[in-house]
Amino acid sequence: MTNEILKLNPREIWRYFYDLTQIPRPSGKEAAVIAYIKKFGADLGLETKVDEVGNVIIRKPATPGMENRKGIILQGHLDMVPQANSDTPHNFETDPIRPRVDGEWVKATGTTLGADNGIGVATTMAILAAKNLKHGPLEALMTIDEETGMTGAFNLKAGMIQGDIFINLDTEDEGEVYVGCAGGTNANISLPIERESAPTGDKALKITVSGLKGGHSGVDINLERGNSNKILFRLLYELTHQYGVRIAMVDGGNLRNAVPREAIAIILVKDQDLHNIKTKTAEFGKIILNELSSADPGVKVQLQDTEKPASVMEMDSASRLIKAVYGCPNGVIRMSTDMIGLVETSTNLAIVKSEENQVFIKCLLRSSVDSAREDLKNMFASVFTLAGADIVFDGEYPGWKPNMDSSILKAAREVYQNLYGKIPEIKAIHAGLECGILGGVYPNWDMLSIGPTIRFPHSPDEKVNIATVQKFWDFLVKILEEVPVK
Repeated sequence: MTNEILKLNPREIWRYFYDLTQIPRPSGKEAAVIAYIKKFGADLGLETKVDEVGNVIIRKPATPGMENRKGIILQGHLDMVPQANSDTPHNFETDPIRPRVDGEWVKATGTTLGADNGIGVATTMAILAAKNLKHGPLEALMTIDEETGMTGAFNLKAGMIQGDIFINLDTEDEGEVYVGCAGGTNANISLPIERESAPTGDKALKITVSGLKGGHSGVDINLERGNSNKILFRLLYELTHQYGVRIAMVDGGNLRNAVPREAIAIILVKDQDLHNIKTKTAEFGKIILNELSSADPGVKVQLQDTEKPASVMEMDSASRLIKAVYGCPNGVIRMSTDMIGLVETSTNLAIVKSEENQVFIKCLLRSSVDSAREDLKNMFASVFTLAGADIVFDGEYPGWKPNMDSSILKAAREVYQNLYGKIPEIKAIHAGLECGILGGVYPNWDMLSIGPTIRFPHSPDEKVNIATVQKFWDFLVKILEEVPVK
């Protein structure tokens, strides 16, 4: 498998990408990859710095005759989303990713691949290492913790970067040039619950929602895939209303920026209701499968016996929780009226996890319109404060407003048309690129974002199209040659 990856073209990129797959680098655990990139820059004899939070900056002088060009910044992020299938044992802090070639795609074995944003980082490394490319002054900015907090972008200080043109390498459709992105904010909800001893005689059952595809909570939100938390609480709503089942625990989702694929609950039921509850759950599973037959045909809702817990949620606490989560906004809220096909506003009910006396709920709210994001925050506050929960919004980051008069955009359009005989699509993305945050610190930057075709990032189905990596490379290399003079 290793040799398959290393034989792909352009070999400069795949060599470094393979190296990155062998370095565990989940968000917040990037020490090893920071050290690797730092050594890479130093071994090339290039000026290399690591800032206070771990962002790596590498500078490469202009090639002879190109010294008068505007400085280019190539940017990607070092971390990756750690997601594995339930039947794939994998420790993302110690185990390497196992990439493989599958027809036209490179995939991982049972886990996320890390092409988001390993391909962007590998491409930057290949350009820094190349001896035969033409370019003006280059800087590489490789940030940390993009996926969970954009910590690197938020903490990059003014004056660290010298260039004028910023090219982000973290979008996922070859043939498209991105000039804008959504802003976002985190919703952190804490609902106090009361507990009481489990009723004697009741039987314990475990509900499992599984088999969903999940995906990136921004890029894939328009695919209308199932959200395991919403499915689970829809069923809990019906079972508590019809049969008075008691709730002992709930646990769904594990990453704020990934559509949750699995969720479980432990419930207690009366013996006389057991048959009806099993029948009801089986019927509910068929209903969900029918509703998601195109978007998520692998969805399963299963019921099995389990060990009886010592306590359950007090009935009022359980009722408030179920109603709040069931009523929580989720998915696409509004499509853009300015750019056809673009999601304007969305939310992802990412995590619902009960502990002894609290239930914690985490969501990610996105919008390219600031006022719409504020409206969505008010919706959340309305729903959850009615349930008696505390809600805190944090991690807010701005969107990136398109500049259609951009000089680097004009150059990129001409380059792409000359290479491939057509004009690339100019788009905005419903995801939180670092461009908005970084552009706030460096307002002089002229920015765009490009990348190869990557599908299903943030899920174990993540894959990168091999042919588009070559096209992406050729496009970027040619852009570097055509950068305007200062």
